[in-house]
Amino acid sequence: MALPEFDYIAAKSYEEASKLMVSMGSECVVMSGGTDVILQIPKFVSRGMKTVIDLKSVPEQTRLEFVEGEGLYVGANTKLFDIQSSPVVLDKMPAVAQAAHYVGSNQVRRKGTMVGSICNASPTGDCGSILLAMNAKVKIYSAENGTREVAMDDFWPGFKKIAADKSKGELVTEIFIPELKSGEGSAYFKHSVRKAMDLAIVGVAAWVKMDGKKVADCRIAVAGGDVTIVRAKKAEQMLIGNELTEELLEKAAVQAADEMNPRSSLRASAEYRHDMIRVYTKRAVNKAIETMKA
Repeated sequence: MALPEFDYIAAKSYEEASKLMVSMGSECVVMSGGTDVILQIPKFVSRGMKTVIDLKSVPEQTRLEFVEGEGLYVGANTKLFDIQSSPVVLDKMPAVAQAAHYVGSNQVRRKGTMVGSICNASPTGDCGSILLAMNAKVKIYSAENGTREVAMDDFWPGFKKIAADKSKGELVTEIFIPELKSGEGSAYFKHSVRKAMDLAIVGVAAWVKMDGKKVADCRIAVAGGDVTIVRAKKAEQMLIGNELTEELLEKAAVQAADEMNPRSSLRASAEYRHDMIRVYTKRAVNKAIETMKA
């Protein structure tokens, strides 16, 4: 693909990048891995974009650290391949590693980032579902206002929109995923036509906390069910406080599908997505319990 001409700036710090964003406004776009941005450059240029600001040279970007008693910290330039292959992530948060592995191809995962994935704000993105289910938080920085923290519940205010305000020079700098404690488990399932290099028709992630045979708490996140990745909150409430049985889980899975608003596309009809949300909700909840931390 031949790209149109544009200026390129390799920012050395978040502060520099943030100030450039404010001064350039709509004439700039920010990237880190670039696997989504590069493909869209012709569209961006046609809309007046003149400069790409690259964050890959910012030193603190590549953090991938699990802190006992806290959780996993993922920097803005931490590659998806590093997440999927990290022994610590595979041990402590296998569902996060699985979600990273589902994205694109091996080549894409060696360049692409988890932060970039959620900032792309695709309603069928792989990483967003597990992050939403596990109650992750993102750090957003601007040179003017410093750092603030936003829960994944509030990260996508609408279709292809994120909580970071570009006009204020806001950048997503880090993801934090809370540690799984005793009695907690998580899982992510993706349904697509191909096993690799394909967007999800439906993706369902679940985080479950058990108290004996009862569900003490749970979060179910669905990709492909609406214009953003969303939680099935009514289905969650059906499970919380009750003993988990196959009958109850089936009812909750039906509820999860019913509270979604899937659309028809070339990949699948709305009706098919609705049915697959039911199927994969059951699988995700069961798998989360199966992998529950002792």
